[in-house]
Amino acid sequence: MKGLSFMHIMNLEIDSLTTLAIPKSSHFMQSSNHYVLVIGASGQIGTELVTRLSEIHGSSNVISTDLRKPESSSDNPFEELDVLDKQRLSDIFRKYRVKEVYLLAAMLSATGEKNPMKAWDLNMNGLFNLLEAAREGQFQKLFWPSSIAVFGPSTPKLNTPQETVTEPSTVYGISKLAGERWCEYYHQKYNVDVRSIRYPGLIGWKSSPGGGTTDYAVHIFHEALEKGEYTSFLSENTYLPMMYMPDGIEATTRIMQADTASIKIRSSYNLSGMSFSPKEIASEVKKYLPDFSMKYAPDFRQAIADSWPSSIDDSAAQKDWGWKPQYDLAKMTEDMLLNLKKLRNEAVS
Repeated sequence: MKGLSFMHIMNLEIDSLTTLAIPKSSHFMQSSNHYVLVIGASGQIGTELVTRLSEIHGSSNVISTDLRKPESSSDNPFEELDVLDKQRLSDIFRKYRVKEVYLLAAMLSATGEKNPMKAWDLNMNGLFNLLEAAREGQFQKLFWPSSIAVFGPSTPKLNTPQETVTEPSTVYGISKLAGERWCEYYHQKYNVDVRSIRYPGLIGWKSSPGGGTTDYAVHIFHEALEKGEYTSFLSENTYLPMMYMPDGIEATTRIMQADTASIKIRSSYNLSGMSFSPKEIASEVKKYLPDFSMKYAPDFRQAIADSWPSSIDDSAAQKDWGWKPQYDLAKMTEDMLLNLKKLRNEAVS
């Protein structure tokens, strides 16, 4: 079946297992609109992804969902949703005749270590609910993000290859590695069109980070402008793979728009933007804020960071669907500070 479009598959004489996966009477085939559902739309990634998807599909066709309605107004339809509520999910699929789903609801690495069972429940059962709904034909295409957290202490740290040792040391990483295997399984067994990338640390200025080990790289900009100093919870020479949010959003939309035949990996693609240490990002900030000072007080997140790669080989993503980042550390630092200064000035005025 690999390389065939969804419509081709619908017209083939296929075995009973695949017929169960994609019923010929699926209701999404009846809709002319391309409705897109974003689960976890109020988070760090979701906030910016909804904006980009609205530019592509139109605001009225992008449905935002989260546990609570955000305070800021939006032109997008909004639905309160707990991803663990299967009936509520089905109701929303029927209401909007959803075709694409972006599942962003998750408990991240640092927060997950404080609530391991809750993190496992949310990260795994939320994914299962969506994979099963896709298998039943309730929607057509699923994006689910994995993470560099799938790697562990025994993983090669430099230029980590696509296929390598994965021995995660956090419940977040364990759930993401398990999720990768399930995504590939559902594609192979049921022809579910699920697509995934392993996000590195994501840095953006439009929303607050969500409790990850790489959050220092967001906090530093806010603290530099507000206080002129920052205390990093990672040591000064801890190198980690990072990415500016515009690149992360571009990668997400690009892989979902790619032809089915070009998606060769159905577990999750390595993705890379840049790699740097707290010391290096502090030096970049000082170019714009010369009086800025940085201190270091590593906490429990240091052990998590030490188990992750320092740099990533994403040549498979480059080859298969044309991935190419646009931002390096210098360009990102300039843009972050520029936009955060604008926000501060707008707040004052």
